[in-house]
Amino acid sequence: MKIIIETPNPGEEEEVIIRCQELDDDLLRLINQLKSGKARITGYQGSMLRQLLPKEIYYFESVDNKVFAYCEQEVFEVKEKLYEIEARFQQTDFLRISKSVIVNVSLIESIAPMLGSRLEATMQNSEKVIISRQYVPELKKKLGIAER
Repeated sequence: MKIIIETPNPGEEEEVIIRCQELDDDLLRLINQLKSGKARITGYQGSMLRQLLPKEIYYFESVDNKVFAYCEQEVFEVKEKLYEIEARFQQTDFLRISKSVIVNVSLIESIAPMLGSRLEATMQNSEKVIISRQYVPELKKKLGIAER
């Protein structure tokens, strides 16, 4: 694979050109990461609002018909529904791990088994989230872990 990086002339738009024989899952993931890299999510804390980068968000959780974005030390309310967030960040590092949680897989520090075939993920900020058993196969696939 050959990679060429050029600096655009002043006033020119940045662009990425991909020439490939086959558009596989890895390339689709890369394309979606490039697209979502500049995407922002508006988070609300009282009367304050902040534009959040996806890489800042550890996980989204739906509680009492409200969706919250959990960052390293702060929590923001998000006006989007969980299914909208899931669709928007499909093919990125975000993955639904339960009926009410979507996690940023790249910010998981460790995973431990629990009773009932569930898993517990410890995030890099030491928060813990539960991975429901029906979502475990998809998580293993995303992490490249072979099923036994």
